[in-house]
Amino acid sequence: MAERIKITYATLRNDNEELHGLYEAGLARARTRLGAYHQNLVNGIGRDGAGTFEIRSPIDDRVLVGTFAKGTADDVRDAIAAARAAQPAWRAMPWRDRLAVLRRAADLISERQMEYAALMAIEVGKNRLEALGEVEEAADLLRYYAGVFEGNEGYDHPMDNLGDAAVHTRSILRPFGVFAVISPFNFPMALSAGPSAGALAGGNTVVFKPASAGAMSGVLLAEALTDAGIPAGVFNLVMGPGATVGEELQANPGIDGIVFTGSFDVGFELFRRFSTRFPKPCIVEMGGKNPAIVTARADLEEAAEGIMRSAFGFGGQKCSANSRVYVERPVRDELVRLLVQKTEKITIGDPLVRENWLGPVIDARAVERHQQAVVEARRDGRVHIGGEHLTEGTLGHGFYVEPTVVELPVTHRLLRDELFVPLTAVAVVDSLGEAITLANESAFGLTAGVYSEDPAEVEQFLDEIEAGVLYVNRRAGATTGAWPGVQPFGGWKGSGSTGKAGLSMYYPVQFMREQSHTVVD
Repeated sequence: MAERIKITYATLRNDNEELHGLYEAGLARARTRLGAYHQNLVNGIGRDGAGTFEIRSPIDDRVLVGTFAKGTADDVRDAIAAARAAQPAWRAMPWRDRLAVLRRAADLISERQMEYAALMAIEVGKNRLEALGEVEEAADLLRYYAGVFEGNEGYDHPMDNLGDAAVHTRSILRPFGVFAVISPFNFPMALSAGPSAGALAGGNTVVFKPASAGAMSGVLLAEALTDAGIPAGVFNLVMGPGATVGEELQANPGIDGIVFTGSFDVGFELFRRFSTRFPKPCIVEMGGKNPAIVTARADLEEAAEGIMRSAFGFGGQKCSANSRVYVERPVRDELVRLLVQKTEKITIGDPLVRENWLGPVIDARAVERHQQAVVEARRDGRVHIGGEHLTEGTLGHGFYVEPTVVELPVTHRLLRDELFVPLTAVAVVDSLGEAITLANESAFGLTAGVYSEDPAEVEQFLDEIEAGVLYVNRRAGATTGAWPGVQPFGGWKGSGSTGKAGLSMYYPVQFMREQSHTVVD
């Protein structure tokens, strides 16, 4: 059997014919699943809600992805009750057996990668490599966290002894109980699978609410876990709006911990409200305004490529997107020229088509944010390329905008506010120190990149920048492209709540609490 092709976010080549043949077959299978009705999953049983909601593809609103049961507060309460009832047996299961379930689910996701990636692309508008990479990441997250747990012997470790041979002490990590997982639309499988795996590996049970725009990917994750043999009630899926499903998850005392990925406003409000009687784990990742810094000693071609990929990959709809660039004055003209040149070559259109690199943004609100930002940039600075809302032909049935490079004063709001659209703002600085100061003034601190061939400048950047994920001279992406077990991914300041990153060995311990056992013979 040929070795399976592994696609990651650092994959630059798009010329593997075998890969595209497999994807086309997966796309054909995916199309047969469009338009179906999908229930919630409570205690292992499909369950209707109060009415339904539709997902239509942002590629073409004439395509119905599916119809989904709209969960209610009562559905959430029942899911929490099921999770609480199932948790003692799941916790008591030998940890190696729990990990075996997660690994089986990972293998199923990998086996179904082409079909799952095609459905994700139709649902949220990712191109082939982006969607394939995310499905691969979801499987790798399950495997990686299982491996971390196993490498720590289930987090059961002997401690020191004060000299009395009859006294034995151990440190053991125990689950909290039931975790809520609330995922975003932009990484609808990876940012569901990762938190769920962290919770499940440690013996917790899960009530999962996907973003409504990414509900199909949530259904696919539940499908893989169910097919892998996860016991009823251990993983529950309730779809629906934040005002009902999300509100009940954050307010219900039956939830012992919560994971949220999304906007700062929603995440910080959740962080402030979640704990009432006593502190409970609240793991929130809340986006970023991620800078790339280009010094006069940079390889400008490499910098322009990395900026373009991180600014416009998936339409800038990543919390790690490179949405601001600080460039030293002597190289400003050449960097902008190269960045415009590379942006001109981006192929825009239906991302299911192999040749197209940039698909639509997620909805009409994203189009509106993009267009408003362009108006401000034209008023207060300069638009170097892009800026238009594309509506000709079949593009008029989707949400397509041009990738946009603007130049603005360093104090402008477009260098401060997160937009989640394919627009990056360039500002000129006179030194690396000035760029770092401006970068650090943001309330966010998720990712940051620098381009410089000077080791002293690189060291200054690594020492002084306030962000959790740093990249140096990275052609594959100035600020994006983290992978499980390779680049830990977590934010500082307004980008994250715990200081412990996903994709790293420290992530799973957040779903457990330490207990010391001292036993005298």
